[in-house]
Amino acid sequence: MKPTLLILAAGMGSRYGGIKQIDAFGPSGETIIDYSIYDAIKSGFGKVVFIIRRDFEKEFKDIFEPKLKGKITTEYVMQEMDSFTGGFAVPEGRSKPWGTAHAVLCAKDYIHEPFAVINADDFYGRDGFAKAEQFLTGEVSPSTWCIIGYELSKTLSENGTVSRGVCEVDSAGNLTGIAERLKIYREGSTIVYEENDTKIELPPSTPVSMNFWGFHPNVFEYIETLFKKFLKENADNPKAEFFIPIIGDAYIKENRGKIKVIPTSSQWFGVTYREDAPTVKESIQSLVKSGEYPEKLWS
Repeated sequence: MKPTLLILAAGMGSRYGGIKQIDAFGPSGETIIDYSIYDAIKSGFGKVVFIIRRDFEKEFKDIFEPKLKGKITTEYVMQEMDSFTGGFAVPEGRSKPWGTAHAVLCAKDYIHEPFAVINADDFYGRDGFAKAEQFLTGEVSPSTWCIIGYELSKTLSENGTVSRGVCEVDSAGNLTGIAERLKIYREGSTIVYEENDTKIELPPSTPVSMNFWGFHPNVFEYIETLFKKFLKENADNPKAEFFIPIIGDAYIKENRGKIKVIPTSSQWFGVTYREDAPTVKESIQSLVKSGEYPEKLWS
């Protein structure tokens, strides 16, 4: 059975200022999502499931359905505030859904096979999809999941600091923890992050998470269990978020299995800030010129 690609596209795009998931970056109007799906199809994925918000459902479908019809099976899932909450009362003042792990949970009834999860606004590169597909068709199991690890130096923005999940990896290549580092940036020839007014250097090759995960479908039941606990603990916190690394961290610490860190040499592109957009367009244009992608992706 071919694996599925789950794309998290319900984000608000607050720092960027707009719905960046449907902005055009390719020479023929392609979005970043188009390139991810193209790479996924080339790598052997059989279905794509989009997690979106109901308020831009029609606009989103109008963009993607004509391109993808006949090329890959598509499903659309709404991330609603009350999805899988079991009647839990939403805290007063909460204005957005519960985070990326909740977004994955929303796809529970649509995915019954091994699957990968990615962000809609990150350009991951073909190598990551090829390696994810190999893992999902050959190694994944209820006790073995994976994360695609990107080299830190290939995930930075020239227009501001970034936050990255720095992966801690054992000698067997398995994840032992993810440390969320804030305010990472280049300083001369080094890469540093700031913590408590102190600058700490990180090696350029440090593996980091760009939210590209590979899961067995048993993850849904586990997320649902942890989500119930999360809701009880955060009943009075309207800003609390239930992120995928919370799931990965608990899975490891409870000795339920291992998460393999699969390294990729791919260059990441992203639009964390609006000022990143021209650089991403130039980078994609360069890949088109080199023959990595056709001028018109879906023609």
